[in-house]
Amino acid sequence: MAWFVELLLPSRCVSCGGPGEALCADCRSVLRPIALPRCTRCGAPTAWPVDRCRECVGRRLAFASAVSAYAYTGPARPFVRAWKERGLRRLAPLAAELVAGRVARPAADAITYIPPDPVRQLTRSCHPAESLAHELGPRWELDVAGFLARARTAERQASLPRARRRANVQGSFRPIAGSPARVVLVDDIYTTGATVSAAASVLRAAGAKHVDVVTFARAVR
Repeated sequence: MAWFVELLLPSRCVSCGGPGEALCADCRSVLRPIALPRCTRCGAPTAWPVDRCRECVGRRLAFASAVSAYAYTGPARPFVRAWKERGLRRLAPLAAELVAGRVARPAADAITYIPPDPVRQLTRSCHPAESLAHELGPRWELDVAGFLARARTAERQASLPRARRRANVQGSFRPIAGSPARVVLVDDIYTTGATVSAAASVLRAAGAKHVDVVTFARAVR
């Protein structure tokens, strides 16, 4: 059956539209990795290794570290949009492969994820953070569990200036299970860190002592 679907609807690269894989070799080759050196705390690329960079210094962040595989630019943008807005489930295994190729297995007891907003999820067939977590679990030999749920619907973070994002997500999450001591928190994109910090705060209140954030991509300024 798969060959018949492929015959009728041949695969195309979600970034450039060319025939072939979900992300063609040319687009893969120009993905921009978040390489060392980078900020130990928030994962932003830096000129030299630092424990805190200008993006996160002076901020109260509930997570211990954040690391992203790629910069949210070039082919990564249409890739994430297709994954998130078009609900292309076939992109999750590829995203996990790309993340696992760039990010070392965290020292953790389990993986969890930013839970979907139930209102927005009505128009989507999959949730990238959850699907990425479930694909990374077997690769890193870690159990995957949902420890969080949405407590309320917040405005879309992408529509807000940086100064309002932290307040917008405060109180957005609630625990639905006790958290292990060391947990990996997965999301698709790291922009300002407000969402993952708010979620990490709830995980810590539920028992986590150490929360590491892993995302497919991050905004780079």
